[in-house]
Formats: sequence, C-alpha cells, structure tokens
Amino acid sequence: MADRLVVKVTCGTDDPERANQAFTVASAAVAAGASVSLWLTGEAAWFAVPGRASELSLPHATPLPELLDVLLQAGTVTLCTQCAARRSLTEQDIVPGIRIAGAAVFVEETLTEGAQALVY
Repeated sequence: MADRLVVKVTCGTDDPERANQAFTVASAAVAAGASVSLWLTGEAAWFAVPGRASELSLPHATPLPELLDVLLQAGTVTLCTQCAARRSLTEQDIVPGIRIAGAAVFVEETLTEGAQALVY
C-alpha cells in the first residue's frame, strides 16, 4: 500500500457519483491508515464552502459532509488556488481547516516517494 494517497476531485453536484466516490476512497484510505490529501478542483471547489457538501445527495452513499469531516480530522483538504479565484472564494469563505494552495504544492505531494495519486 502507498504511504500517501493524493486524491483530486474535479466534479461537484454535476457528477454526484464520481464526486462521492472520490471522497469515499479518500476516507477509506484514512481508515486504512494512509496519509491522505484531498484536492478540491473545478466544480468540487464549491464543497469548500460551508454547507455546500450537503447539497450532494446520493442514494446508498455516506453523506458528503460526514466524509469531509473525516478528511478534515485525519487528512489534508486543499482548495485549488486558481479554482478558488475563479469563484471569488477566499480563506474567509471556506470551511475552517481547508487550505488554499496551487499546482506546485499538488505536484510536490504527488511526487513524494510512496505517494499514489488518483483523479476523479
């Protein structure tokens, strides 16, 4: 198993199954003991805004707010800098504990020895 899992989710409520799967896989990796970093990009950027994760509803799936809580407690959640800027989101607009960082940080995380990256 990889020591570190980096998951990039690029979709939001426009593709609920794929978005929920990214959060589910990241949370399962936390439960398995991996170091996990979840990146919110594209339409997934909206999940960084308080209350927006609850807008995704998917039958037979763990609610997104619960999965986000797991990741905030035991992993790292990052909102893409450019994605935030395109949506006029700042640190004051997002869930406490979510950081804003750019491509250089993503590349650094994915190139770390023992890292595995997945994109949804």
